[in-house]
Amino acid sequence: MHAHTPPRGTLYIFSAPSGAGKTSLVKALLERSAGIEVSVSHTTRAMRPGEADGVHYHFVSREQFLGLVADGAFIEHAEVFGNLYGTTQSAIEARLAAGVDVILEIDWQGARQVRERIVGTVSVFILPPSVAALQERLCGRGTDSEAIIAGRMAQARSESSHYGEYDYLVINDRFEQALAELEAIVAARRLLLEAQRTRHAALLSGLCD
Repeated sequence: MHAHTPPRGTLYIFSAPSGAGKTSLVKALLERSAGIEVSVSHTTRAMRPGEADGVHYHFVSREQFLGLVADGAFIEHAEVFGNLYGTTQSAIEARLAAGVDVILEIDWQGARQVRERIVGTVSVFILPPSVAALQERLCGRGTDSEAIIAGRMAQARSESSHYGEYDYLVINDRFEQALAELEAIVAARRLLLEAQRTRHAALLSGLCD
């Protein structure tokens, strides 16, 4: 049996407008793929029932968060509905160095920040199959007012307009097909020459010398 060195992991950015089904796709991808995980972000929002510190988020105070910002610890951070969210570069780099692929679920603004900081980042944008499907998903249980739904639609359209900044575009029409496409993106990345050369160094040395 040949020992092999794990190649450096790949950092993936997954972005999507609300209602595109990104969360369900990522959950299924993690269940079906080994060696890939979602980055755990820092947040100042309160912990919700069923959540655990260090699993769902690293829960910190606003003062602690701003201290990390001042130290330049985050590769991306943003304020959403009055709460701060951010991803530390040290946490990402440690997992990538261990050969683990890492997924960041962030918006297009965060994606711009990350691309500038980590070379070789692969970005994927997920869209719903139609405006009608998006509207249906954003309506939820039908308890929200038309004004709220219209606001969500406007936000989703604004988010969607940034798809052109990404490497891959996946349309989530049939869930299984969209999931297979995400798996194909990860598989193809792992088959790149440099990764395979590291992974199978002993085999290549024996075959080619």
